[in-house]
Amino acid sequence: MVFNLLKIMKEVYFFISALFVLSLYSCKNLSTSSSAQDSSSLHQTANQWSVQKINKWYKAKGDWVVGCNFTPAYAVNQLEFWQKETFDTARIDKELGWAEGLGFNLVRVFLHNLLWKQDSTGFLNRIDQFLTIADQHNIGVMFVFFDGVWNPFPQGGKQPAPVPHVHNSGWVQSPGAKILSDTAQYEQLKDYLQGVMRHFSHDSRVWVWDLFNEPDNDNGGRFPMGLSPKAKYKYSFILLKKSFKWAREVQPKQPLTAAPWHRNWADTAMLDPMDRFMFNHSDITSFHCYAPLKTTKKKVKILSRYKRPIICSEYMARPTGSTFENILPFFKKKHVGALNWGFVNGKTQTIYPWDSWTKEYTAPPKVWFHDILYSDGKPYDSAEVALIKNLTGVD
Repeated sequence: MVFNLLKIMKEVYFFISALFVLSLYSCKNLSTSSSAQDSSSLHQTANQWSVQKINKWYKAKGDWVVGCNFTPAYAVNQLEFWQKETFDTARIDKELGWAEGLGFNLVRVFLHNLLWKQDSTGFLNRIDQFLTIADQHNIGVMFVFFDGVWNPFPQGGKQPAPVPHVHNSGWVQSPGAKILSDTAQYEQLKDYLQGVMRHFSHDSRVWVWDLFNEPDNDNGGRFPMGLSPKAKYKYSFILLKKSFKWAREVQPKQPLTAAPWHRNWADTAMLDPMDRFMFNHSDITSFHCYAPLKTTKKKVKILSRYKRPIICSEYMARPTGSTFENILPFFKKKHVGALNWGFVNGKTQTIYPWDSWTKEYTAPPKVWFHDILYSDGKPYDSAEVALIKNLTGVD
């Protein structure tokens, strides 16, 4: 009886020991798999610039990349900016002169596929004129090809007047929902992207190509006749992937990027697939952040894992705590490129907050949401402008 009990206990011991060894082996494999997954998200992808190459490029741009998202005051959207009937070189020259006066050296500028479809030759000529003006003011350009924000039903020709007191009331997506949801029409988008990029692929006045702005933005449900968030995500992801493929085929001298703008990026194993794709295929790590300093610092720390230059291609919304005073000194200290949203108050009306789409405003807000200057070039906040000049070294 005792012998049988000892025998049973011995067998149980060996069984438990085997389970323990097996569990250790499994945990090791899981850990290795997880590490491999985390590590793979940091590996260079096909045709992506090496870490060494992109950091050398960034260093050559000077001490600090700083500027703004630029839409001239006369334009309600990308189409009114660039169309032949409204394109205003004198006004652009004046405003970029003000930007130079602040010490800005880079502007982020939105294009649109309908402009290519309307008149590709004229469009290229106007882009060239813009680049000439920017270069005369010692300002480089980051062009944006596609955009997932605001109205999904763009139309060429005369653009509507801005809706009074509404933030970016006339801004349009590129491409619109109809083309975005029809992959059979993507060939025209390829022609547009490659046509513009090939023309300027070796042009030093173009610093960066930003392929798709906030592709999965559902715009807070403000356009219920557009694509559902699920469909928007699906088709935007398809176009995003194709955009990088088309751009790499051109082999431009300039780096490529696309900026994740929401969600949590801390755990590489848990990244949203679209965010993972943008981080893993961008030569420059760009991102958007309209949060206070504490959150902004966390995001920069997270993104430093990619060992690439970092550019925050959208920030600065005063009521949210993303102010020049709070954010810009940190960006300079960390050598993070900084492009605030908005410059001169004009038809985009981005001095009003996002909630102006649903909340009624009858007068300009006491605290501007975006923008730096009035339409005549006077600063909204003189102390703010003094801070910018001090940080850029032009005061």
